[in-house]
Amino acid sequence: MRIVIDAPTSVRRLRVGCEFLHDLEWPVTFVLQAEPRRDAVHAVSSAGVETWPPADLHEYTDMYGNTCQRFVLGPGSVRIRYEAEVEVDAGADDVDETAAHVAVADLPDSTLHFTLASRYCESDRLGNTAWRLFGGVTPGWQRVQAVIDWVHNNVTFRHGSSGTSTGATDIYLQREGVCRDFAHLAVAFLRGLNVPARYCFGYLPDIDVPPPDEPMDFVAWLEAYIGDRWYTFDPRNNTRRTGRVLIGRGRDALDIAMMTHYGGAPLRSMRVVAEPIDVTPWSSAVPPVVGEFPGNQP
Repeated sequence: MRIVIDAPTSVRRLRVGCEFLHDLEWPVTFVLQAEPRRDAVHAVSSAGVETWPPADLHEYTDMYGNTCQRFVLGPGSVRIRYEAEVEVDAGADDVDETAAHVAVADLPDSTLHFTLASRYCESDRLGNTAWRLFGGVTPGWQRVQAVIDWVHNNVTFRHGSSGTSTGATDIYLQREGVCRDFAHLAVAFLRGLNVPARYCFGYLPDIDVPPPDEPMDFVAWLEAYIGDRWYTFDPRNNTRRTGRVLIGRGRDALDIAMMTHYGGAPLRSMRVVAEPIDVTPWSSAVPPVVGEFPGNQP
């Protein structure tokens, strides 16, 4: 199936996908978010979600406009897989250093939800700290970038340093985390400064950057509302990147976990791919590895 969203003038064609292997002791209900948002790409040629053993899939759109697949698997060893080809803008993330701060009184109604504290982004607890650190910086793009710079420079990336209960306040105190924690802390600071900010995650290929030493994983970033629109910022990498494929937007990782499971679902392995379409297919690449994004388990 190929879905054309609009008619771009310059695009990159990418292969994206993921695979999860679980060992289940009983039937478990899953909600998977792995498909690109159709309002964030130009076209999708999707093989869709597949499970082994085969399961009945129920697709729905959540309150933030993200595509979700709901299904039941188990007991026993199970596999969940998604693969697609997508077309995205060929350029890097947009920059506008003249983008001005928007007073709360002038913000669009739709952005106000993203000025409030949430489970992982405790802006009510970090607001005073945000004003102490960044209150003297020129409002608008410069202040937002100052927040991103601070988080990038003061938090160390370390696998296994946080878990599903770790929030932005914890990261501010311990100064280490994984990419979702970088995004949570920056979002909390921005909301404390009355800048609407929403948490994002998706696929990010290594285009025009040296490939990292660790295996590919899902990536978290944020969008901040300044000027008259949302702009992408990435506190983990702190650089404008090419080829982002957005899967989900929400208040924080609770809203847009790539995998939510209702019951115990030990993860045996996981792999993620995001690569230009002309490279070796990911199914014949490196073996699966366990990644950093645990599913939410109520």
